[in-house]
Amino acid sequence: MALKIVLIDDHEVVRAGLRALVDAQDDMTVVGEAGTVEDGVRRVGLDEPNVVVLDVRLPDGSGVDACRQIRERFPDVKVLMLTSFADDEALMAAILAGASGYVLKRIKTEDLVSDIRRVGAGESLLDPEMTDRLFARIRGGKSEDPLLGRLTGQERTIVELIADGLTNKQIAEEMFLAEKTVKNYVSNVLAKMGMSRRTEAAAHVARVKAERSDAEPPEDWG
Repeated sequence: MALKIVLIDDHEVVRAGLRALVDAQDDMTVVGEAGTVEDGVRRVGLDEPNVVVLDVRLPDGSGVDACRQIRERFPDVKVLMLTSFADDEALMAAILAGASGYVLKRIKTEDLVSDIRRVGAGESLLDPEMTDRLFARIRGGKSEDPLLGRLTGQERTIVELIADGLTNKQIAEEMFLAEKTVKNYVSNVLAKMGMSRRTEAAAHVARVKAERSDAEPPEDWG
């Protein structure tokens, strides 16, 4: 039986190229396409694919967030992340979201076809050394929260101000930045954390702070 593939990428030209490549194979076929997180998750539910080829960056959110939603709702569906950039942080996010593979768009066409087959067969394409290194960092000495650990110092300041309830305009005034710059920072923060809404990021920061507060010993400790 042919592998059923759903393509999720916001560039129509990329999707057309991928469709032509996949449909040229005897053992796989494209059953659906989408250009956003929302449409992509919906198409997976409607088309029941075996494999989703998913762009890391989408206009309405992170492909990592889409991967997480797909894996939670349809655990039998395998996800192959496709990206233009080699990024350890994005790789770590993809691993945590349940992706079976993470490949660059400059991959050779025959290698991409092979990777889709392997993911469809249940193989993992994630390099063991890299995944071990990333998980060791997550478990490392400082017990750094893995999501906040992806952010730069400036980005962490911004997400903490979001958690305090500040708007983009208020953050811009607080940090002496242009409001447009803050908006770009917020988009990057949400993408790195694999989230689509600022309320999710705010809730996560609040939860981390609460957990750290509960873990702190009393003043007369030992």
